[in-house]
Amino acid sequence: MVDTVLEVEGLRVEFATRGGFARVLDGVGFTLDRGKTLGIVGESGCGKSMTALAIMGLVPTPPGRIAGGAIRLGGENLLAARESRLRALRGNEISMIFQEPMTSLNPVFPVGDQIAESVRLHQGASPARARAHAVEMLKAVGIPAPERRAREYPHQLSGGMRQRVMIAMALACGPSILIADEPTTALDVTVQAQIFDLLETLQRETDTAIILITHDMGAIAEMADRVLVMYAGRVVEEGTVDEILDHPGHPYTRGLITCVPRLDPTPGPERPYLAEIPGIVPALTEIGGGCAFAPRCDQAMARCATHAPPTLDGGGRHRAACWLLKEKGWS
Repeated sequence: MVDTVLEVEGLRVEFATRGGFARVLDGVGFTLDRGKTLGIVGESGCGKSMTALAIMGLVPTPPGRIAGGAIRLGGENLLAARESRLRALRGNEISMIFQEPMTSLNPVFPVGDQIAESVRLHQGASPARARAHAVEMLKAVGIPAPERRAREYPHQLSGGMRQRVMIAMALACGPSILIADEPTTALDVTVQAQIFDLLETLQRETDTAIILITHDMGAIAEMADRVLVMYAGRVVEEGTVDEILDHPGHPYTRGLITCVPRLDPTPGPERPYLAEIPGIVPALTEIGGGCAFAPRCDQAMARCATHAPPTLDGGGRHRAACWLLKEKGWS
């Protein structure tokens, strides 16, 4: 039986500019099931992190505003909740691992105190119990000598250890949802693998649902159950990880996959070691009424520039928004 813990429906976020409001997210929607991992992938500027901030109730207002949609946690629409309610949920029911732990951790407090503070605030634990739980969490995320490390400051830890501290802090109150926003940024590949292994292990033990935000298709292949591909604030494709990687429907998704470096010893013009998607993500004020990816797409048709493509169904829960798929029988 599927247990859906989060539903996002028609989410629209806008930011004020000199020329009016620019739409950062345009109709984003998905569901997240307990114990599963949803990967959100796309280039920088596609709206991945803004989606996470909207779920956490952290969209800076002003200049930003949520213009429409719904975010339901256990049936409760968070967009209608008071700020006091959101503060009670953040760090307790929904936690987030931010990209750079050195700027997310307070440099003037020991890491153990920072974990314990969350436990005292949300769980009502005594200082001694919260401190003991903080040490337990540091041990759970694989930090050696956790009692000693709990007394140390962020600058005394390596990048990998700081990221583990962030994971310990995020999981300290047993949230039902963990949002990991580029959790391995600036870490070497060995530490990246350790962090992903840690997240998978903790997910199996706690049945936590994870939203993994990344631009790395390799991480998606390793971690995700379902995948959401975003471009210019819109969802352009959604499906299981096998559907997305083995049978991508949208040209942008195929471009992201081919950007993964290959070790093929005999590359050719059609299969280079490292491919790229030409062009850049358009500015939000430059997006017209057609497909935002059309200027970069080598298969674009005339109507792609003037008419936004509908979201088509490729079978199962595989969907994509591309005019080309009409010719392939998607409906």
